Amino acid sequence: MLKHYQHFLTVQFAVDEINKDPHLLPNVTLGYQLLNNFHQIQLAVESSLVWLSGKGPTIPNYSCDRQHKSMVVIGGMSSTLSMAMARLLGLYKVPQLSYGPFDLLLSDEVLYPYVYQLGSRESTLHLAAVQLMLHFGWTWVGLVISDDLTGEQFFRTLKEEMAWNGICLAFTERAPELFQKEHDEFKLLSRILRSSSKVIFIYGNTNSLDSKNMIMSNFHGTLMFSHFEREIPGFTDFLSSVHPRANPEDIFQKSFWEVVFDCKLSEINSVDIAHERCEENSSFAHVPHIYLNKIIIGKSFNIYNGVYFFAHALHHMLQTEARDISELAAKPLLSWKLHHFLKCVNPVYGFRVELCGDGTSMTTEAYNILNFKSFPGRFSVEVKVGEVIPQEKVLSINEEDIDWPEDFPQIPTSICSVTCSPGYRKQSLEGQPICCFDCTLCPDGKISNKTDAEQCIQCPEDQYPSQEKDRCLPKTVTYLAYEETLGMILASAALCFSILTTFVLGVFVMHRDTPIVKANNCSLSYILLISLILCFLSSLLFIGHPTPAICILRQTTFAIVFTVAIASILAKTITVVLAFRATKPGSKLRRWLGTSVSYFLIFTCTLIQMCLCGIWLGTYPPFLEMDTHSEASFIVIQCNEGSLVTFYCVLGYMGFLALVSFTLAFLARNLPDTFNEAKYLTFSMLVFCSVWIAFLPAYQSTKGKAMVAMEIFSIVVSSAGILICIFAPKCYVILLRADRNTLKIMKNKADH
Repeated sequence: MLKHYQHFLTVQFAVDEINKDPHLLPNVTLGYQLLNNFHQIQLAVESSLVWLSGKGPTIPNYSCDRQHKSMVVIGGMSSTLSMAMARLLGLYKVPQLSYGPFDLLLSDEVLYPYVYQLGSRESTLHLAAVQLMLHFGWTWVGLVISDDLTGEQFFRTLKEEMAWNGICLAFTERAPELFQKEHDEFKLLSRILRSSSKVIFIYGNTNSLDSKNMIMSNFHGTLMFSHFEREIPGFTDFLSSVHPRANPEDIFQKSFWEVVFDCKLSEINSVDIAHERCEENSSFAHVPHIYLNKIIIGKSFNIYNGVYFFAHALHHMLQTEARDISELAAKPLLSWKLHHFLKCVNPVYGFRVELCGDGTSMTTEAYNILNFKSFPGRFSVEVKVGEVIPQEKVLSINEEDIDWPEDFPQIPTSICSVTCSPGYRKQSLEGQPICCFDCTLCPDGKISNKTDAEQCIQCPEDQYPSQEKDRCLPKTVTYLAYEETLGMILASAALCFSILTTFVLGVFVMHRDTPIVKANNCSLSYILLISLILCFLSSLLFIGHPTPAICILRQTTFAIVFTVAIASILAKTITVVLAFRATKPGSKLRRWLGTSVSYFLIFTCTLIQMCLCGIWLGTYPPFLEMDTHSEASFIVIQCNEGSLVTFYCVLGYMGFLALVSFTLAFLARNLPDTFNEAKYLTFSMLVFCSVWIAFLPAYQSTKGKAMVAMEIFSIVVSSAGILICIFAPKCYVILLRADRNTLKIMKNKADH
């Protein structure tokens, strides 16, 4: 009675307001009769019979009160009680206003045609629940619903909305209205407690969970939804005016008064010595909030609406069906005519919105978020801590005002799996809900920049993943520059060898009249040395910032000057072989020993290479490109070779010339020592072929700057191999053993 006494006061307040309203039911005074059913079905049916008969003990089908003026019944507080009452009241077509939560079963106009539900349909309650879950990050939630049609319909809508927002059901339990056996209740609670979910949502007729075995402290810290109601002015002033002495017939008020003020009202000059006498100036306005809420909310608000709902319907009825209330008093069972007018008033907003016909009222639902707080002495209070408007996705909540359950010193967390940090993605587990997952590190080249990412995303081509793979960083533009160590080493090597080659050329020019220079065809030696200088210098085109012009020049320049060098070696090899063969008297090979033949050979070989390069440039020439894939954190500016087929044809042609030179030199290795330059030519071509054969697979397996460095290295090493193998022995004789660089010594060697 302490918990629901506000229901009684709300009826009194609403009736008092209507009786003072000159525009609503003028010249009519409303009254009421209070019957308590103690939330028991048997007493609810008995109270209905008492109301119908007018007196107790009840006599079915008899009315013992000749002036039965009651026209409508407001009750019960739950759908179960409402159904029990409706089965009896419906026989007499008595309008029944059910002020409990809306129930689909009661909306059946065939079974319950005379029941009007004052509670809202709660069509968006599932949206409000999901918004609250999302606000606190609860993605692993248990659900307990009443085992009836209303619970099942709510379950379907809530489950769909939860799945849409990535929230999973840890379990779903259906609580019957009454447990068949006492231990069934403990089985249900044990299944709930075994779940890993820390948050449980309860919906429906939950009376079965509020049994004698449950204490109020078990629900301390619970958050509840209540329909958003406007504050009704005047209720606090009304409470100040209520006093048991002003209404001595209200036994409920007397009992409530004595409990909340812990006093005793005087009765026939006797005072209970165990309690103090109640003070005369006390009022309900001074009652603590835990005993009596000063704001009409919840079911009390439904009752308030119900009284006005009935008043508006009666007002319309009096204007059309009867001129005076006395006509209704003469026909006590005329209340069935009230149904037509009750259907023309919105049962939820009856005191504000009047409707007739088949019209409907579309309103935006809003809910209060209440925090249930229990106190010693089995007292409890519901404190408003927030509001939610589901359709508009507006939620405001004051978390500082929330008292959480004792096991949770702060906002509880309820998740199946630990949140995946940025840099990871969720990996679903087979046979598990989507909320249960493992966290997998994003693969190379991809990132996730939010928590619980479903998929990792690819960084743009001009960006690369951070080490944590939680963001994309801009790539640095790079190329093989002179300033970096590798570029500096390769450039220095190329310059040093080109200087060294120039020095060798100078030595040969200065000693051009010596036998060793003349014996090795000095003109071909000059061409070879000049081409080697250009080979070394051509490698510098591969270092530094590439441009479209450099991309075209560097490969063609390298190919042509290298072809000149190899053709010169081929000419020298052929000259050595022919010189040995032409020593016989009358040999016709002497005419092939002239320099013009060697020049023609070099020109022809070079011309063929130039034609290949021309085809290359005319079909698919090299071009400048930005390589974003070779190095993770860099954009490499490099030259794309264009047609790889033509590129390898150019290299293959040089390889063919080198192979011919190597073969001829190898066959001439047994010539006399005086003329035996073939050995050095053989070694030089062996080095050249070895370098470029090794270059091909290395070139294919490297990318970016490493590929460029590999080609520069091959150019420098192969050129250096030719220089050293062919000219080092000659320079040694010219510079260090000048005594051996005479015609007499060479003839002596020839004789031996």
